[in-house]
Amino acid sequence: MRLAELAEKYGIDPLHLPAHIAIIMDGNGRWAQARKRPRLFGHKAGADSVEEIVSICCQLGIPALTLYAFSSENWKRPKAEVSGLMSILQKYLRAELPKMQKNNIRLHCIGDIERLPSAVRDTLLQVMGETAKNTGMILSLALSYGGRDEICRAIKKISAECVAGDLEETDITPDLLSDYLDTAILPEPDLLIRTGGESRLSNFLLWQLSYAELYFTDIMWPEFRTEQLATAIASFQERERRFGKIGAQLNKNK
Repeated sequence: MRLAELAEKYGIDPLHLPAHIAIIMDGNGRWAQARKRPRLFGHKAGADSVEEIVSICCQLGIPALTLYAFSSENWKRPKAEVSGLMSILQKYLRAELPKMQKNNIRLHCIGDIERLPSAVRDTLLQVMGETAKNTGMILSLALSYGGRDEICRAIKKISAECVAGDLEETDITPDLLSDYLDTAILPEPDLLIRTGGESRLSNFLLWQLSYAELYFTDIMWPEFRTEQLATAIASFQERERRFGKIGAQLNKNK
């Protein structure tokens, strides 16, 4: 479906799309349990939603999409569930590589990937390498990711450069810190979506979401598809983004 057709069907403005959408994909396990199925059944169903949302964002021309796939805190879950999630991730990466190449999608990753099982990490690095020259949408997977950990890692890098004499204290600015984060190649998110009925950030992109529009929905991730994404984008387009200014200042510049 072409962009104009998608925009008309779902009532969104194709000229006012977010440059970066970040999604906390919540509710897989609870969705499965409500159906008296194992939690991994929900995670597998959630992978279908990932496939559809990636595809529709690509068709819409969204420059960047970041998905919170596995947090640094998720390592605390039962070993069987963690192992199953890693298996689903590896299968997803292998299956989606041809589609990423076809759709000119570049795969990026944020988080401490050294904690991933070696086989999963190898597959991830392979797909990232094979898509590195693609120039379309950047699909970022947050894996073993925590916002506080990311900021700490960035500060350690900056501190090391200060000790080495490559940076001065006066060089340290918000823009400089942003350059040391995992998301340095990405624009800051315009829209954060969280599914599953919770209304918190859960240690996700704590620095980057400073001025993002937040959209929370009770819909569980396995049921979040094109129509639900369009609804979230339409909500985003109805909001006035002031970035510290007042509405009169924004209207004056129009």
